[in-house]
Amino acid sequence: MKKVYFDSAATTQLRNEVIYTMGEVLKTEYGNPSSTHSYGRSSKSLLENSRKVIARQLNAQPSEIIFTSGGTEADNLILHAAVRDLGVTRIITTKIEHHAVLHTVQALKEQYDIEIEYLSVDRLGFISNDELCAALSKEDHKTLVSLMHINNEVGSMMNLKEIALLCKEHHALFHSDTVQSIGHFPLDFSEIPIDFAVAAAHKFHGPKGVGFAFIRKNSGLKSLITGGSQERGLRAGTEPVYAIAGMAEALKLAYHHIDEDRSHVLTLKKAFIEKLQEEIPEITYNGACRDHEKSTYTILNVCLPLAAEKATLLHFQLDLKGIACSKGSACQSGSDAGSHVLSELLSEEDLQKPSVRFSFSKFNTLEEVDYVVSALKEVIFK
Repeated sequence: MKKVYFDSAATTQLRNEVIYTMGEVLKTEYGNPSSTHSYGRSSKSLLENSRKVIARQLNAQPSEIIFTSGGTEADNLILHAAVRDLGVTRIITTKIEHHAVLHTVQALKEQYDIEIEYLSVDRLGFISNDELCAALSKEDHKTLVSLMHINNEVGSMMNLKEIALLCKEHHALFHSDTVQSIGHFPLDFSEIPIDFAVAAAHKFHGPKGVGFAFIRKNSGLKSLITGGSQERGLRAGTEPVYAIAGMAEALKLAYHHIDEDRSHVLTLKKAFIEKLQEEIPEITYNGACRDHEKSTYTILNVCLPLAAEKATLLHFQLDLKGIACSKGSACQSGSDAGSHVLSELLSEEDLQKPSVRFSFSKFNTLEEVDYVVSALKEVIFK
């Protein structure tokens, strides 16, 4: 059976160079980086060099990079600490954010009785800057805005710098879940006045279980996890040096090859759209994913012309053909609740049809595109 992995928005295949780097570190750098002997100092040196490598890719200060277990923890750290330590009493966000933000914001409302204001989104997944400005004009609250750069389900991409400047103009803090963009788009945090951002290594061909928070210097945040003074007191716990070294290598390679990788993946996405239009012309596209200027090149989310009674087994049938894709974000696996993102963007009629997210990487091929379109056509019209 042919196997095709079109679910890179959920997680990516590791680069060989990353596997090699991690293996070498596991063999030679096993000292605790908090230890003061030579083994510890060697691990600490590698840890701090990795921090510098990551900061360099984003034009940030090394002290602004705080290692975490991934994007979810980084989001939690920033949002909880902003309310607890910075006196934030209102969070402005949308209902199409990742659950790492939505669930955390709701928990903060229950714990601290903060105000949550949800901006409306259009059918493509974009907010209105006028609505954001109107919300920011209410300066009776200490406000944090939390808007993801690229939506993980439909790929719609907001203008990060534009939003950051609006927040700065209105003296609001700005946090963005940049998990789907770091490693795929160049971001210069010396030019973008963002306060907080997050990343997960496994989204850019690095290892799972490690990520980082970008926290602007002198932010005033304090640790969410206590028990040690690691990560400049912002995240207690012994750092996984091998994973962090792998993440740094993955991010360095991602930005070194960004132009060629983007060109390759965009070619695949365009070919996929073209073949879908030829073979399944009734198909529609969710969010802005068909617009190559307003969405990421890595994600295509489609609504299939398939009756609800036939849609139940769609993913099972594709899986039997060796095709890995997603009906929503990976964090929703096992849930029958449906996509909270699509419920905000689609009509009731389209919500009855199956929507599928295909997401691509440098490891995919045009032959795989042909195979998946052929399989989809067989499932739909048989």
